[in-house]
Amino acid sequence: MTNLSVNINKIATIRNARGGDNPNVVSAALFIEKCGAQGITVHPRPDGRHIRHADVFELKQVLTTEFNIEGNPTPEFIDLVMKARPAQVTMVPDSPDAITSSAGWNTVAHKGFLRTVCEQFHSEGIRCSIFVDPDPEMVKHAADCGCDRVELYTFGYAEDYPADPHKAIAPYVAAAEAARDCGIGLNAGHDLSLVNLKFFHECIPWLDEVSIGHALICDALYMGLEASVKAYLKQLV
Repeated sequence: MTNLSVNINKIATIRNARGGDNPNVVSAALFIEKCGAQGITVHPRPDGRHIRHADVFELKQVLTTEFNIEGNPTPEFIDLVMKARPAQVTMVPDSPDAITSSAGWNTVAHKGFLRTVCEQFHSEGIRCSIFVDPDPEMVKHAADCGCDRVELYTFGYAEDYPADPHKAIAPYVAAAEAARDCGIGLNAGHDLSLVNLKFFHECIPWLDEVSIGHALICDALYMGLEASVKAYLKQLV
């Protein structure tokens, strides 16, 4: 079974645009869980433009599904994760001013650093996932870092899917097979949508988890949040 982890950053963006606490991100996360999602993802950034550190600790207290925190493992981020102790941390090499994630780790160049950070998180019982491009070599070296899973950066797949789905999925299947051969788990995320998710899952049915936020929340504007969550879950059957 492939789990759906809903990234609620965009809900926090709406809240922050107006100030106050509407929509309330904790209430939204609990509702998403009630709709059947198996996890909640947040990606706090240094400027606090959506999810804030206070949100992380409030969510940790009430979530009953898997809690995943994404981000660049700076000292501040590491401190946040070690205190919050989510089920999973996903390490993403974002620059501080990044609008959204734009690349996976070079797991050769940063192997020593990533191995050290994985050891830190493992000491608190936190599962470690490393965000990588669909490159079997990057997957293999990620496994050498001691991670439990990799998350495939799916922007390229989403961009190429309309023109040629089979060509678009090919490098992801190769990377996914490398992860399976290495004995590590497999996540995926970025620009997955109702247009392209079903085919991705059909081609890589051993996916552990997909993390989806932007597209799901955009669809919710038209169909409602409950219907949107359920529509995404249906793609993973």
